[in-house]
Amino acid sequence: MATKLPKKRSAAVAPAPVDDGIEDFRRGSAVSSLTRAILDHLHFTQARPLPMATPNDWYMAVAYTVRDRMLDDWINSLYHLRDRGLKIVSYLSAEFLMGPHLGNNLVNLGMMEQAREALTTLGQDLDEVLRQEEEPGLGNGGLGRLAACYMDSLATLRIPAVGYGIRYEFGIFDQEIRDGWQVEKTDKWLRLGNPWEICRPDVAYEVKAGGHTERFTDENGRLRVRWVPNRVVKGVAYDTPVAGYRSGMTDLLRLWKSEAIESFDFQAFNVGDYYGAVHEKVFSETISKVLYPNDEPEIGKALRLAQQYFFVSCSLQDMVRIHLLREENLDTFANSFAVQLNDTHPSIAVAELMRLLVDEHLMEWDAAWQITRAALAYTNHTLLPEALEKWPLPLFASILPRHLEIIYEINRRFLDEVRLVHGADEQRVARLSIIDESGERHVRMAHLASVGSHAINGVASLHTELLKQTVLKDFYDIHPDLFRNVTNGVTPRRWMVLSNPGLSGLIREKIGHGWVTNPDELRGLEALAANRTFQGAWQKVKEENKGILAAVIKERTGIIVDPASMFDVLVKRIHEYKRQHLKVLHIITLYNRIKRDPKADITPRTFIFGGKAAPGYFMAKLIIKLVNSVGEVVNNDPDVADRLKVVFFPDFNVTNGQMVYPAADLSEQISTAGKEASGTGNMKFSLNGALTVGTLDGANVEILEEVGAENFFLFGLTAKEVCDLKCRGYEPRKWYEENQELREAIDQIAAGVFSRGDRNLFQPLVEHLLTRDDYLLLADYQAYIDCQDRVCAVFLDKQKWTEMSILNVARMGKFSSDRSIREYCRDIWHAPPLPL
Repeated sequence: MATKLPKKRSAAVAPAPVDDGIEDFRRGSAVSSLTRAILDHLHFTQARPLPMATPNDWYMAVAYTVRDRMLDDWINSLYHLRDRGLKIVSYLSAEFLMGPHLGNNLVNLGMMEQAREALTTLGQDLDEVLRQEEEPGLGNGGLGRLAACYMDSLATLRIPAVGYGIRYEFGIFDQEIRDGWQVEKTDKWLRLGNPWEICRPDVAYEVKAGGHTERFTDENGRLRVRWVPNRVVKGVAYDTPVAGYRSGMTDLLRLWKSEAIESFDFQAFNVGDYYGAVHEKVFSETISKVLYPNDEPEIGKALRLAQQYFFVSCSLQDMVRIHLLREENLDTFANSFAVQLNDTHPSIAVAELMRLLVDEHLMEWDAAWQITRAALAYTNHTLLPEALEKWPLPLFASILPRHLEIIYEINRRFLDEVRLVHGADEQRVARLSIIDESGERHVRMAHLASVGSHAINGVASLHTELLKQTVLKDFYDIHPDLFRNVTNGVTPRRWMVLSNPGLSGLIREKIGHGWVTNPDELRGLEALAANRTFQGAWQKVKEENKGILAAVIKERTGIIVDPASMFDVLVKRIHEYKRQHLKVLHIITLYNRIKRDPKADITPRTFIFGGKAAPGYFMAKLIIKLVNSVGEVVNNDPDVADRLKVVFFPDFNVTNGQMVYPAADLSEQISTAGKEASGTGNMKFSLNGALTVGTLDGANVEILEEVGAENFFLFGLTAKEVCDLKCRGYEPRKWYEENQELREAIDQIAAGVFSRGDRNLFQPLVEHLLTRDDYLLLADYQAYIDCQDRVCAVFLDKQKWTEMSILNVARMGKFSSDRSIREYCRDIWHAPPLPL
């Protein structure tokens, strides 16, 4: 349905601006050019007289000014999308947690100081302008933030790429804390406009849903299938430029908004049916209305499946259109696009690409299947079986009847091959089947992605090995050649240069700025780790960052914290396997030691928690309440005398992360070994000089290997020990009964010490720990307490602590997202960079 672009020119190069020796104020980066451009946008874009300009007007004017300076590179990049022989990476993700755009773009364009000076001449403060930006709430956590880091690295490395996702009208909820409980508020991130996006109403595709299929014979005698839907919506493209770091390359983030084919029924309106006149518009726009609807009720499941299919279908239709601008047919589609499925959410792409090739473009099944598998690759992000998406068969059939038929055929052929090559082991066949036949039948989306992809990768070395041994073991047994590991990474541009300018500036003074794109150069800091003068400068930066965070904590929570105390931080999505409640048990233990001996020598600590619980996840919400309830007691007990402070930092997101990571002394990475796929928060903390206390889980394993065991506080059971303990029969109550401090802490929670005498409030949590304890908090408790005692001893030795901090930063080069993208390009996508 999309409007066709003109056929490819012989040389895909955008027209260059005329160079007359005078800097174009729409393109130039000089302070004078920026000043004039900002004033022009206030006048011509915002239509505001200078005396009436609001803070948002100033932000919008600066944002448009910066976007102008991205457009030449962006338009050149769009031209290159039509270059024959150029491979484009298509990154399909349900989340893109980009964070605020303005600061990151100023860093990547090398214009931060010029923008600051231009605004100063206009009587404005850049930091205040930056604070005006609404963070796009297009993700929930690590998955979306990883996608954003990868888009930054793709552009920095000059890899032609398009990130495809959904333009959610309302993103992940804003979190407030009331009486210690999480309260979800609507995230109205678009309420004041979005200057970074460009709507492309001519790039739009129809997306079908529901109905039935019909067999028919076409005029050439070919047996075909026609999908007769009962709903059709339209997906409209909204484009956002993603600039690389001083690379001259700007890639494309293309998000889809759902709209009605006809938004207004004039006939219904004329007969007085005013609701009916706009019913189709309301229904259609629901698909891209909100990130992750609650999928507990059936209607929530249906909407979530519809969302996933909607953005995948639009994205694949867009790729087909672009490819046909370059080539005469789709035979070489896999040479044009490397399509990466970021977790199971976009895995319906396997069936949808087959439908497009077979039903719409009349390709033979075998040829279509070869193209589909060659184009698609799958990244798995979880080891939790319950997190591997499965859709009930009746629900799936009601929304995607044609795709279910295609999946049945894919499954039949795949299982026939398994039986032929690997023998008729029907138990293994059942485990490999895309259709789960046990109990209520389901479509297993991870299985579909695994069958339909030419590569499957985990996101940390331990995670990949556990994938091979557990959730995808049968696939590994029959196709070990498909499996790769690509350890996650984070971009140092946002997470160091932008977030921690003091540390970045100090490093730049000593070893230059090459580390921004080649973080291995951070190794140059090793020679300075024991230098007293450098340590003093390092400590000063940390103290300043802690002072900034302490002020914000007071402003948002009313809690006064001491920047001289250890900032002990645990910020991430709230989930039982991430074990925020193990941290709470540690706090209660320290509190009890003080109560037994008010003069006890306790290292002052500020415990900072942050993260959101899924709205329907009761236990996670109860953990948030527990944190705040314990904090209420500890923070107000005169015996504690401010040696311990507990803070729950509300609404943790990218913006707040940019303040928290640089201020942390201690990074808590305490998930049960074998449960975390990788984690990226662990990398951000270490890159900013925090020391890690953690288990051998996810990327912690590789961080420990890089920084050295002597610079990492390790505790807890290994993944194998966890498995062995559970196999032997784990009895959590036994651990509780045999450990006096643990028993005391849990009994206090149960007795209402931290809930104003209410013994029922935390009973579900206590009961679960004593009878099930799925994530082995009680088994790891004593090792954790002992490890934290070691942390205290080292923290008191400022010289030793600072040396360890410097060495952590010096040895974190591996965890740049640039390295991850290079590995994807080399091992999975086979996508070379665009030459300069």
